[in-house]
Amino acid sequence: MKNRSCSAAPPRPFPFPGHRLPVIGLLALCIGFSGNLKAEEAPLRLLPGVEDYSLAGPQDAAFHLPVSAGTQHHGDAQHQPLPSMPSGTACALTSSCFAPLSFAQEAGRHDPPPGHSGPPDSAALPAPAESRYRSFGSQAGAVKWEMAGILAYYTAINGTKLFKDPQWPHFHSEGWFGKSTNNVGIDKLAHSYSAYVVSEILYARLKRKTNDAPGIQFTAAALASATMLYTELWDSIEPTAGWSWEDVAFNSLGAGLSVLRNSVPKLDEKLDFRLMIVPHSGFISTEGKRHFEQQRYFFALKFSGFEGLNKGPLRFLELHAGYYAKDFTLRDREMGIEPKRRIFVGVGINLRELFFRDSRSRVGRAIGEGLDYLQPPYTAIHRHITN
Repeated sequence: MKNRSCSAAPPRPFPFPGHRLPVIGLLALCIGFSGNLKAEEAPLRLLPGVEDYSLAGPQDAAFHLPVSAGTQHHGDAQHQPLPSMPSGTACALTSSCFAPLSFAQEAGRHDPPPGHSGPPDSAALPAPAESRYRSFGSQAGAVKWEMAGILAYYTAINGTKLFKDPQWPHFHSEGWFGKSTNNVGIDKLAHSYSAYVVSEILYARLKRKTNDAPGIQFTAAALASATMLYTELWDSIEPTAGWSWEDVAFNSLGAGLSVLRNSVPKLDEKLDFRLMIVPHSGFISTEGKRHFEQQRYFFALKFSGFEGLNKGPLRFLELHAGYYAKDFTLRDREMGIEPKRRIFVGVGINLRELFFRDSRSRVGRAIGEGLDYLQPPYTAIHRHITN
């Protein structure tokens, strides 16, 4: 997404509608399937054991419970035996003894050796998933296939630059949001949004695969930033563009926003960074400056994330604040029309809260997750406060 000379059409940020709509759906499904799924730990400490797994007879069955942490032990006593039970209930007792053992095995617990008395040794339990993903390398390895898919996508959409008079990698200063810049800052927000979305996707996948291991938000942001640097290398060989440090800066801001959103407790329930595509005369442009003119980037503050507001009708509303621009195409400039840079505020409908709050289907959850990043047109009222 570069500011280029007036003769060059700028590239499109990721993801976008039009012919890339299947990519948006795929990524939304990726988020929906993983973001809300958490691995649950089995309450192994509360599992009852059996005094001896090889019962001599029904009358020899006796339950015991492991002594919980903090309970004082007297002498060599390691268990708290329960009163013996009538032999008539031996069959039920025996089957109930082994039912927790089967449950423990399903939870990843090792079988005790023959003749072992009491519950299995905690040292024999496998390490939790999060303990195996504490380093950057292990976390990056957990999403290697997701990274491969994302890099393949960017390679595919940039590969044609190799056949369009490629240059040696070079630098190019593009400016920021000035009226004299080619895209008056929309391309910068497109960079930030792309890095943000990639980071969010990787975070959702890491959260599921590592059982929410510590630091995954930083790993996701680092991988997203590296991905955007890769795309910048492709831009550096274009004759009308180049490596832009302004783009790199906004890539970092997008990835940083993802870190903030996933680090502060419940911030993701209150704040979204979204893109809305507003068609011109009912049509969506897929490239060029008209494509940039249709884009509105904004923050959405969701009432549904606040205590006291998440039960009443206000939970269906949200406040918007963002930026868009218009009248900066080549034709507009030739006609002497001054580009317009518009900061706007407004009110929108929280479609996820309205339709997909308690969705039990994977498709419903995926659509709900996608609505945290894409706002359908005509579902908000915006008023610009600058011109």
